[in-house]
Amino acid sequence: MSRFAAALILPLWLSFVATSAQVADYFKNFTLLESAVATGAVCLDGSPPAYAYVEGYGTGSSNWMVYLEGGGWCFSLENCKIRSKEYFGSSIYANGTNFVEMLDSNSQLNHYFYNWNKVYIHYCDGSVFMSDIKQVHPRNNLTFRGARIYNAMMEEMLHKGMGNAHNAILSGSSAGGLSTILHCDGFRALFPNTTRVKCISDSGFLIHGEGALANITGLHFAHVIATHELGALLPRSCTSTRDPNLCLFPEYLVEDVSTPLFLVETTFDSFQIAYSFVPRSIQWGGCSVDLAQCNSTKIGIIEEFRPIFLKTLLKLDKSSSRGMFVDSCYLHTHIVRRSTWMCSPLFRNRTMEQAIADWYFDRSPFQEIDNNASPQSCPISNP
Repeated sequence: MSRFAAALILPLWLSFVATSAQVADYFKNFTLLESAVATGAVCLDGSPPAYAYVEGYGTGSSNWMVYLEGGGWCFSLENCKIRSKEYFGSSIYANGTNFVEMLDSNSQLNHYFYNWNKVYIHYCDGSVFMSDIKQVHPRNNLTFRGARIYNAMMEEMLHKGMGNAHNAILSGSSAGGLSTILHCDGFRALFPNTTRVKCISDSGFLIHGEGALANITGLHFAHVIATHELGALLPRSCTSTRDPNLCLFPEYLVEDVSTPLFLVETTFDSFQIAYSFVPRSIQWGGCSVDLAQCNSTKIGIIEEFRPIFLKTLLKLDKSSSRGMFVDSCYLHTHIVRRSTWMCSPLFRNRTMEQAIADWYFDRSPFQEIDNNASPQSCPISNP
């Protein structure tokens, strides 16, 4: 997964004319939260956790958006050891990130949230911010403390004034989207009842599936849960009624999230298809990231994923507080990608950006699924 999620943090040197009162600063250096080390809130390699912050101003000065970075997970001690020597397991390699699309400070590119306080939390624990093993692994010198990192970051933001927010959003993409689902209600609990608090999960609805797909994904998540000792840390609403190894799958979690939650998804998630759906006998190659490199056989495999994904998604209850924007783009992640944030397929004459804003500000509910049975290359030109 990391090769897809890594694309989210590659510098995108953009030059735009800022029309707001404040000039947009797209690239921000990471701040190391050194104070967290004393509490054991550290990355896999023991380095301090990191975040980037853009201060809000004007009408957005009392509004907050917290974004949890994606980047997969590690599923064994050996795999976590490798990860600890790279960006997604250490802050040593984390210089900074770009604030783009839903995090952008340019009002022409982010019409509704541009002047909010925005926080980008570096992902370096490999456990979707959930692990909390007291002892450092003696042989591999690995530290599994994702939950402590999350808590330390929330305390830091509360210290900066987040607790006084009028509006607040927890969001994330890919593994960060799964983290958002897992932490959504806890995030809500940080604020008084008068604060409008909602969560946005982007490409985090990773399905268990059925048949051979379920065997592959189920075994993989079981390894993740065992490696990070998550069994007792996952939501009790799930583990008390199901095999705990199923309780990283959003299909068993979403209905128990009481805080309003918006799901941004595609019926042709390129990561899920490449990672757990493609037969191992087929060389996927460039088809994993570019629809133009997929032959007819591979297109057929991609199209077979759609009904399984929809069957899983549509099992969810029809909660009026839950939003949903499900397109047919062949990609993975949306809200920090311009090709979908502003140029997504239109539902009810609204882009993804408009749909999320209408839902968040209680202007109208939004639950739309593209009925296109074939994958689309995005961006899609809107009339």
